[in-house]
Amino acid sequence: MFVERILPAARRRLVTIDAQSQLTDVAVLLGWTDASLVVVCDAGGLLAGVLTKTDVVRQMGRCLIGNCAISAASIMTRQVTSCQRDESLHDVWARMKQRGLKHIPVVERTGKPIGLINARDVMEALLGEVANEELLLKEYVMSVGYQ
Repeated sequence: MFVERILPAARRRLVTIDAQSQLTDVAVLLGWTDASLVVVCDAGGLLAGVLTKTDVVRQMGRCLIGNCAISAASIMTRQVTSCQRDESLHDVWARMKQRGLKHIPVVERTGKPIGLINARDVMEALLGEVANEELLLKEYVMSVGYQ
């Protein structure tokens, strides 16, 4: 099973912002959406980094009252683990688990973000695959549909 299978849900979850946007813009996005991670894009629309709610809250706590006029690019995580639509969900899950990630951006080969997978998406898809394989095996063993 590949990332492509859960891409529709990942597309709906994707929230992006320009790298030059202010920290307050990121806070508004995170506050008014269900997102807990925002993908930061450069001027060409390519993945430049990510920001989590924790990153924003931590930085806001460091700001002087009313003075949080810093860009998203100045605090984003630049070393981003991402995946592509043709990757195996098993491989993506292993990478997420190894690095302790709850989310992973899906990008085109060019680096353009097209979705955001969360751990629940991957687990549901993989568990569904196991359940389906179990059912097929059971039907085969019981000779259901075979004459």
